[in-house]
Amino acid sequence: MRARPEGPILVVDADRDRGGAIAKQLLLDDFAVELARSAEHARILARARAPELALLGEIEPPRGALALLEEIRKSRPGRTWDSALPAIVLGVKGSELEVLRAFEAGADDFLACAASYLELRARVRAILRRAGASGQTAGHLIVGELSIDSYTHSATLEGRALELRRMEFDLLLQLAREPTRVFTRDELLRSVWGYRAGASTRTLDSHASRLRRKLEVDQTARWVINVWGVGYRLI
Repeated sequence: MRARPEGPILVVDADRDRGGAIAKQLLLDDFAVELARSAEHARILARARAPELALLGEIEPPRGALALLEEIRKSRPGRTWDSALPAIVLGVKGSELEVLRAFEAGADDFLACAASYLELRARVRAILRRAGASGQTAGHLIVGELSIDSYTHSATLEGRALELRRMEFDLLLQLAREPTRVFTRDELLRSVWGYRAGASTRTLDSHASRLRRKLEVDQTARWVINVWGVGYRLI
């Protein structure tokens, strides 16, 4: 039986038909769900009960979901949002630019509105599964000046604390387990995001790029190395 998340899935969508349909299907699959029609409504619900995952659909213009997502990522402890809250952006057409902007704003995943509910459910379950496992894997990993503690879900580099979002940390942890090994794209998508083999997505590349930037201390050290046509290794 699937373990229930600690908080609800927060669906934020001004489109009543789409938002209502997604919420209804999630409820039928035994998820706890809160449905918000605007960013302000989402804030009210989040303050009352912290969500476990956010699904961000059509929200008031001009920037809608991206503006709310950036607000979440910049939040500080004790405020409305947990800055590490996993979030899936439900976009319009799924163009390359739309996907890129979502990941740059801090999305953990992106799904075009034309995607089926079954695909959405699979993505939701994969993220919640990873979130539930965070901090439960035994081990304190050290790679050079990089230290990773999976119990506290924290990492430091040369004594400096790294501010990593949940999926960035999970990717780093996976790579650090065998730092010189090249993990294939399929391996990382399956182990970190729970995707099926052969999945086509920019999720991995976007997270790897953000993680690399956060690990850059000087120009001599190289981290999260892209092995073209294969995948990634940590060092």
